[in-house]
Amino acid sequence: MTALNTQVEVRKITGRIGAQVLGVDPAKELDAATVAFVTDALHEHKALVFSGVDLDDAGQQRFAEHFGELTKAHPTVPSVDGEPAILPVDSEQGRANQWHTDVTFVLNPPKASTLRSLVVPPYGGETLIANSAAAYRDLPEPLRAFADTLRAEHTNDYDYAKAPETLDDAERERREVFVSRKFRTVHPVVRVHPVTGERGLYIGGFAQRIVGLSKGESRDILRLLQSYVTRPENVVRVSWEPNQLVLFDNRITQHYAVDNYDDLPRRLNRVTVAGDVPVGIDGVPSESLEGDASHYSPVA
Repeated sequence: MTALNTQVEVRKITGRIGAQVLGVDPAKELDAATVAFVTDALHEHKALVFSGVDLDDAGQQRFAEHFGELTKAHPTVPSVDGEPAILPVDSEQGRANQWHTDVTFVLNPPKASTLRSLVVPPYGGETLIANSAAAYRDLPEPLRAFADTLRAEHTNDYDYAKAPETLDDAERERREVFVSRKFRTVHPVVRVHPVTGERGLYIGGFAQRIVGLSKGESRDILRLLQSYVTRPENVVRVSWEPNQLVLFDNRITQHYAVDNYDDLPRRLNRVTVAGDVPVGIDGVPSESLEGDASHYSPVA
């Protein structure tokens, strides 16, 4: 537990990732010292949970803006009506139950994501968040050295959550929207965090191929590396409550929305903060192969 003063503290949820922040009200204007405190906590714990918050759409955006310029809601998916920076995460519009880092198919994915609970099912519906820096540290030295040399192509044009033949008409329409503008970007498999200098496995669901390898070879290597990211020791399980806000570092985490709440409604709103262009341990930045995302996000 680390204290800014007697009223503000951070309590670990697990040993490797996740903390609850007490005494900071995201609905209020935060002073520079509090923003610095939350930022340091985010870098250390990777995912922060704020409970009992009274936030509306404007308040969520105002909170996220403390950490940088906002992106639009998504490169292809429509935003909440009248709120171009807010993405509705609605179970009735599909369920992203696959491990991923937000929007890695563009050149500069968001540096941070916020999720705010609107409708919470009475059971299930948790969000899992994984520490990809801990995963990198878990790799045996020969595998770590191999990963350091790799780059991967990320794209939105693939079977993200379901095989095409299993989609109903509504799901097929949503997929057409998702890939209405195609993006392909090459990122380092091991990304250096621009603030902490930590190395993390930068892969997830949008990473589809290792540069220089076949799809089959790539699939095997990505599956092996991904298994370290999703080890239970590296994962925090966020059980959603009403009036809850989660902030996570999108540069060094992955997340997964657990589909375990039957057909009940689950609604969150997402606001993301613009990020920089990822850089590998060799200092080489990511490279865009297809698709201009400047309409979606400035480069931090």
